[in-house]
Amino acid sequence: MTRRRSRALGRAPLRLYGRHAVEAALSNPRRRCLRLYGTPEALAAIGPLAVPLSVQPGAPADLARLVPAEAPHQGLVLEVEPLDAPHLDEAIGAPDPAAPIVVLDQVTDPQNVGAILRSAAAFGARALVTQDRHSPPETGALARAASGTLERLPWVRVVNLARALEAMAARGYWRIGLDAAARATLAEALVPGPVALVLGAEGEGLRPNVAAHCDVLARLPIAPGVESLNVSAAAAVALYAASVGRPREQG
Repeated sequence: MTRRRSRALGRAPLRLYGRHAVEAALSNPRRRCLRLYGTPEALAAIGPLAVPLSVQPGAPADLARLVPAEAPHQGLVLEVEPLDAPHLDEAIGAPDPAAPIVVLDQVTDPQNVGAILRSAAAFGARALVTQDRHSPPETGALARAASGTLERLPWVRVVNLARALEAMAARGYWRIGLDAAARATLAEALVPGPVALVLGAEGEGLRPNVAAHCDVLARLPIAPGVESLNVSAAAAVALYAASVGRPREQG
């Protein structure tokens, strides 16, 4: 039987906003949608809904009262239940060299996590893995930053990140921790086969125990005088490098 860690249990409904986030949620069979608010123009652009849903038309000012101040709702707000998170075993499955896993160590900013989800989906990642206690919950802001990919890319939340990395190693993943002080570059650290890219929070970087559960630490070769990249930018660069720069398997 499929095992899932429920994020919906005990959680209040949340509101997604913006065209991409709302349309992606409406087309996701795993998402339970409760109520759709929209301007007449935005609702007409969506067209007929595939599932029965309470729809409430309103003016832009009415919708603005449903979301955080100055949030760009684009005429659409959707009330939903949080998604159930897949279990790690589901997400890593049979390792695929073309589909890296992205692991975040205490990255707590929802805008960064949303942007990383978007990059991970764009470069064909298999899943995002974070720790339960040190990652943001689903929010409208995170979903908007993810631009619809929150509905497509599996987001696994684990209790212990080090144990999760051990499970990945047991499945054959080569675990690369991104560290600005590492000797090897990411290009040098990439190997044939499936990889897990492990990134830490800005400032603190990877925690020692998480770094110790990586097979290698590597850096992005940025220009002198630039201390570091934003974690979402670093994730995008690392995912691109993994997609084009990995040595091919011999055979």
